[in-house]
Parts: sequence; C-alpha cells; structure tokens
Amino acid sequence: MRTRNKQATREAISAAALRLALEKGPEGLALVRVRDIAEAAGVAPRTYNNYFSSREEAICAFQADQARRLGRALSARPAGEPLDEAVVAAAIEVFADPEPDRGGLKMIMSTPSLQGEALKAFAMAEEPLALAIAERVGDDADELRPAVLAAAVAGAVRVAGRHWLDSTDPQPFAEVLDEALRQVMRPGTLAPSAEPALTRPALTRPARRS
Repeated sequence: MRTRNKQATREAISAAALRLALEKGPEGLALVRVRDIAEAAGVAPRTYNNYFSSREEAICAFQADQARRLGRALSARPAGEPLDEAVVAAAIEVFADPEPDRGGLKMIMSTPSLQGEALKAFAMAEEPLALAIAERVGDDADELRPAVLAAAVAGAVRVAGRHWLDSTDPQPFAEVLDEALRQVMRPGTLAPSAEPALTRPALTRPARRS
C-alpha cells in the first residue's frame, strides 16, 4: 500500500508539472516554479523535493517509469513466444496503451533539457531490458548481443515517437511503434537454438618478420 501511495504521489506531481508547463506556452518550462507544481499536485513543496531534484525530472517521470517497465513487460510475455513478437508486444503495451499525449510528448522531444532527461531515462532502461532478453534466449547477462539489441529497441521507440509527432495525419502510435520495432526485431532474432549471427573465426596477429 505504501509503495502504491508513493507511486500515485509521484505520478500526480509529474502530471501537474507537465500540465503547468504546457499551460505556460513555448517558454513554459522556465516559468513553472516548484511551489506551483506542489500546489497543483496537492502536496507540500518539501514533498515535491523528496521525489524530484528538478522540473525536468518531474516532467519526464512518466516516460522514465514507462522505460523502466519495459524489461518487466518482456519478462511477463509467454515463454514460448518468439523474441521479436514478445519485444514488440511488450513495447506496445508499455508505450502505446494508452495513446501518448501528443502535446506533452512534443514538449519533451522539442525542449533540449527535457530531451536530455528523457534520454537518460531510456539509457537507464536498457540494462533491465537486456537482462530480460538474455534470460529469454539463454544468454549470459554480460554478453554483448542482448545489450546491443536493448539499445536498438530503445532507439526505435524514440524514433517512432519523433516520426509520430512529425506526421500531419498520424496513424495510431501503436502502428508506428510496431513498424519501427520491426526494423530491428526480425523473426528469429536471437533465437535460443540459433547460432550467433555475427560469429566469426578468431583473428590472429601476423607473425613479425625478422
């Protein structure tokens, strides 16, 4: 119960911060004060400071929480589901259900300081996603392949978001995300029974001439 209450408070503060920034217009971020955010969220400024160290962190908290959920969502997919299908389904569940708020996402992806905070959130999410991928295909946790694939998935999600925002007649975000992820997730990707796609003979140094 305490964990749920803390998460609800975190989400309320984040939603208030984003709403106030959007209401202030193009320069909204610079005009939003901690006291205003706390009041809009129904908490004390001290409570705000217990959860967030900056306005940027507060505004991007929802995206950060989404990114951290991706590894757990993948682990929860049926064990026999192919990796490519499992990753796409998990990402759509986390990032596209419900449909993202276009105004909020546009502010985050067009404001340099918010872009940096969002990138940090995705970077933090790569490790748990890589661990979930490694566990699913039987790789060791420190192998390179799952880490590279996790980074590619995170990048595909970001690119899908930009593409969706840039479109004048956008498809549902779930369809855009599905298309983007299938550029990096092919059928049989890291299948447990497959040999590594990039396996090569070990290189040897040529003997020195005397």
